[in-house]
Amino acid sequence: MPQRVTSASLATVLSATLLTGCGAFGLSSGDDATRTVTVWLMENSASPDFLKRFTADFEAKNAGIKLDIQIQPWVGIGPKITKALKGSNPPDVIEVGNTQVAQYAVGGGLEDLTLEAMRDLGSDDWLPGLAEPGSIDAAQYGIPWYAANRVVVYNKDLFAKAGIKQPPADRRQWIRDTRKLNTAGNQGIYLAGQDWYTLSGFIWDEGGELAVESGGQWSGTLDSKAALAGMDFYKELQALGQGPKDADEEHPPQREVFGRGNVGQIVATPGTAKLIEDKNPALRGKIGFFPVPGKSAKRPGTVFTGGSELVVPRATDQRRSAVKVVSALAGDKWQVELARAMNYVPNKAKLSAAVGGEEGLLTMAKGAKYGRATPSSPKWGDVEAKNPIKPYMTQVLTGADPKTAAKAASLSITTTLQKVGE
Repeated sequence: MPQRVTSASLATVLSATLLTGCGAFGLSSGDDATRTVTVWLMENSASPDFLKRFTADFEAKNAGIKLDIQIQPWVGIGPKITKALKGSNPPDVIEVGNTQVAQYAVGGGLEDLTLEAMRDLGSDDWLPGLAEPGSIDAAQYGIPWYAANRVVVYNKDLFAKAGIKQPPADRRQWIRDTRKLNTAGNQGIYLAGQDWYTLSGFIWDEGGELAVESGGQWSGTLDSKAALAGMDFYKELQALGQGPKDADEEHPPQREVFGRGNVGQIVATPGTAKLIEDKNPALRGKIGFFPVPGKSAKRPGTVFTGGSELVVPRATDQRRSAVKVVSALAGDKWQVELARAMNYVPNKAKLSAAVGGEEGLLTMAKGAKYGRATPSSPKWGDVEAKNPIKPYMTQVLTGADPKTAAKAASLSITTTLQKVGE
């Protein structure tokens, strides 16, 4: 797990700043805050109305700074950002996926924003699933912008018919309730065999990891006792439905399967409900949400946190202005506004109550407090590209020895993470 810098180490950072000059404060001589700040944001991350309101407010409060917000497509963005970071004239602020910060920080391509994170942005309160992947070797390169995570989306009518009066609060009750839903031709749950994000949460709940770092080297750990326990629970739950064992949640799209009306539950983001209702209006008002249950009723289960971070390229010639933009976007006022506009979870759990009472968002926020992200290795993207976790899951679900299959998948992860010169 990456180290996080908290307020306890602020004095150390301040001392280092005094020794190295004013650059860490963003006060370099070439940064006069009277020019255009170029911001790359990803498509569909924020609505046009939000961006219009933010731009007007920011420019009114920061005389002399103009924003040039450029929307980028997700497809092909990795190579584009890498090229920009190596150039002499990159954008001044870039939105990146929370699991991508490490790969861009390698080689010194990003500004260290540790001081701003602690001094101005309340980093102690950030969601762990956003804060951790943005922190590399105790330095904060990514500033959390927004989060989203999976919850259990359920059919209220099927729950009522099965005599289930309230959603389960722990794993064992979840299993019992799911069995009750398997009546009259209904499926208690639709869980695809290769939904590795959901599996990751179960592994983390058991105290396991997908991979760990030691002495600068990363190794896959799916064959640990804790990780195998997470896979064992996944197998038990997956068997209570008719999900495919050799495909992920998009093949076929699980929202379409749920939309037929005979599936009790899926694990998905709350926004999936609207897509389901649009496809099958008969389900409108009949879809509910609850956090993925944990091992005990004391807290929800751990979930994978997806989302975005804001980074500042090292080669920017206007660090101070760029940091002002990041601070505004990641600050409390615009965090609440963005969450309201896009049904996101704000970067701080305490802000969720200010967003509103929408059931799906509030449920997602409860789980986000216990969110995690994938390992912060700069090569984790290469692991996902070939993704040995998916076939490993299929092997276990179809009868292979779990430990043998996990060892092979762990070796594949290790080999990818330790490749040199790629």
